[in-house]
Amino acid sequence: MELTPQDKSSEQSPESIEAGDKERWASLIGGGAMVLMGLRQRSLRGVLMAVAGGGLLYQGAKKQSTLKQAQEAMGLNQPIKVEKTVTINKPAAELYSYWRDFAKLPTFMKHLESVTLIDSKKSHWVAKAPLDASVEWDAEIIQERENELIAWASAEDADIENSGFVRFKPAPDDRGTEVKVVLEYNPPGGAIASAVAKLFGEEPEQQIGDDLRRFKQLMEAGEIATTEGQPSGRE
Repeated sequence: MELTPQDKSSEQSPESIEAGDKERWASLIGGGAMVLMGLRQRSLRGVLMAVAGGGLLYQGAKKQSTLKQAQEAMGLNQPIKVEKTVTINKPAAELYSYWRDFAKLPTFMKHLESVTLIDSKKSHWVAKAPLDASVEWDAEIIQERENELIAWASAEDADIENSGFVRFKPAPDDRGTEVKVVLEYNPPGGAIASAVAKLFGEEPEQQIGDDLRRFKQLMEAGEIATTEGQPSGRE
């Protein structure tokens, strides 16, 4: 029986079969190593590594062995975008001035441990992560309009690649200023990281919303009402 061109095109060459087997074994071995290393680390990055490693094991066992398939199945390399807006009854210039002093951001951003200024454009950030872990990165201002906009992007070697902007816009009917934050980041594990973070109460959208509410309290009242009932004052 003679094969049609369609049948011939669907046949796999010995070379492609061998390559597929190699990728399958690479997924199985690499996934197993990631699981073991992740469990040993006992950190957020370790949890994400273990989860991603489990995905590679699954893909290898199912013979869906290409790295691209594994990444797509696990939601790897997919950035997460968050947008939040709050109206604050203060002039844009005052809000911009406070935010632009990045060292003050941990005052109302509870996930930040510190922000250290390197120069007028660059800064070093340290943030808290679940399981008592922390992440660090350098960021640089890529666009700025005084009293209106601050846009930034992380350095290439950042633990968490991120970029975004904060915009200060006069609210309608002279009701103060609309402060809008847009953040896009790509944590280790992509969308999986967001799902794992939610388990530890660190859902990104809720986090940014809480930060903006604290910023509003701080700028309007001069203090932040804490859960213990003790206010945290503005410097």
